[in-house]
Amino acid sequence: MLALGQTKNSSRLEMTTKESRSLKTLHYMNMIIFFLPRNAIIPLHDHPGMTVFSKLLIGSLHIRSYDWVDPEPALSCSSSSVRLAKRVVNGVFTAPCDTSVLYPTTGGNMHRFRAIAPCAILDILGPPYSTEDGRDCTYYRAIPYSRHPVKNGAADQLTGVDEEGHRLSWLTETIPRMLRMRQIRYGGPPISDDE
Repeated sequence: MLALGQTKNSSRLEMTTKESRSLKTLHYMNMIIFFLPRNAIIPLHDHPGMTVFSKLLIGSLHIRSYDWVDPEPALSCSSSSVRLAKRVVNGVFTAPCDTSVLYPTTGGNMHRFRAIAPCAILDILGPPYSTEDGRDCTYYRAIPYSRHPVKNGAADQLTGVDEEGHRLSWLTETIPRMLRMRQIRYGGPPISDDE
């Protein structure tokens, strides 16, 4: 399951517990509700090979999401821990609002949440995370485009904004320092996968 985060309280950083409740898990999908207190953060993370429907049920949330500039990196780049990404969403959403859809290579497949106000988010992931099937969750840190030296290739020609106007950043894999998610047992009515 995903993450715990940090909350800014005055001038110091402190831990805040986030909660998740898994409503239904099947081999082809997982349905989860995340409960985030004010200022809680779910760090930037990906959804490899997955489609994700996210619905903000209550509250207000800042979302920043990215897609890879090149969804399939060249073999020479595959060992690199830094890849170029374009920012596709950077804004505050307040319920009620539209459902967002993240596709395997578009729609902001990598995203970061920060609760502006206490909130609840319903996520439906298909297929679900699975280490055995190569769909493990990876966390990233964004580096401003201008702060990373460009060696060669197509990135030489870029100015920090792509031809569609998306802001560019370099993403590097990271392990979040403080990561904790408390799971809560679902006690509501049964959810059936029968048609």
